[in-house]
Amino acid sequence: MKAVSALGIMLVATFGASVAQADESGISYWVPGRFGSLAAVPTAPGWSLGAIYYHTSVEASGAAAAAREIQVGRFAPNVNVSLNVNLSAPPDLVFLAPTYTFATPVLGGQLAMGVIGVFGRNSTTLDGTLTAGFGPFAVTRTGSISDSLVGFGDLYPMVTLKWNDGVHNYMTYATGDIPVGAYDPSRLSNIGIGHGAIDAGGGYTYLNPVTGHELSAVAGFTYNFKNPATQVQSGVDFHFDWGASKFLSKQVFVGLVGYAYQQITDDQGGSPILGGFRSRVLGIGPQAGYIFPMGDGLQGYLNLKGYGEFDAANRPSGWNTWLTFAISAAPPASTATPSRPRVTK
Repeated sequence: MKAVSALGIMLVATFGASVAQADESGISYWVPGRFGSLAAVPTAPGWSLGAIYYHTSVEASGAAAAAREIQVGRFAPNVNVSLNVNLSAPPDLVFLAPTYTFATPVLGGQLAMGVIGVFGRNSTTLDGTLTAGFGPFAVTRTGSISDSLVGFGDLYPMVTLKWNDGVHNYMTYATGDIPVGAYDPSRLSNIGIGHGAIDAGGGYTYLNPVTGHELSAVAGFTYNFKNPATQVQSGVDFHFDWGASKFLSKQVFVGLVGYAYQQITDDQGGSPILGGFRSRVLGIGPQAGYIFPMGDGLQGYLNLKGYGEFDAANRPSGWNTWLTFAISAAPPASTATPSRPRVTK
């Protein structure tokens, strides 16, 4: 399992885009599933490059769908609305994540810095019926609206600090959103979220190279800044990602991944009919990983994982898959502690 030591799985763990997930109009900065197995394991010093293909198929109804229609101006936010609207959003996104891991220890740990960029296609459809009452009058609208967008998303810088103590690995991280991506509040589909965000947290990985057992967990909080285009500020979010795996050989592992996401404070400045609009979702699914030599002191890493979502509130939900490929420096032959491929947001 020495081969694992140079691969930074952070790639499997990071990004965020306007893919209809939570908070304002059902969209959040944090995408559950960003972190997974081997998240806290140190990596080989030097440059690494990770790429993720992300696909999801999600749907929503009620308030989560109506919030999107109100946002794009198809319905006045100050009337009483009977919510009978359905939303579907199947984006396809590609994330690129160059990362540099420093060889010189910082506070006794390993410092790494990186940034993630995103490009892809997002399409959204709303259909159903909205019945609104204003005083003695009622208006009903039935039909469908949709749009799609191909473009670049926001930028997501990330800094991590990791420590290793035998089979125990610890990490802390800080990341955020620089809102430079394609965003227009009048559109159903966006690749950016239209506002900045700061996210920070910590994690732990148990990795036993003798038994091949691995268990990782990462938790964090997101603070969202006000969206200057809509004057809405999403609430504070809590997220918890985990992964468990068994190495079948030095190169192959299989296991499970999961996440929990809960908005813990209300949105501010949104439509009164939506209330606090706190979001929640749980997800779980399988994963498989493969680590392989590439020559010239490099290693490759492939990971495929998928999540089925349940217990969702005020956000679209369904299923999503992540296909990750990362290239990093191979670990020294003397390295005894397995590590992982690197990707950051």
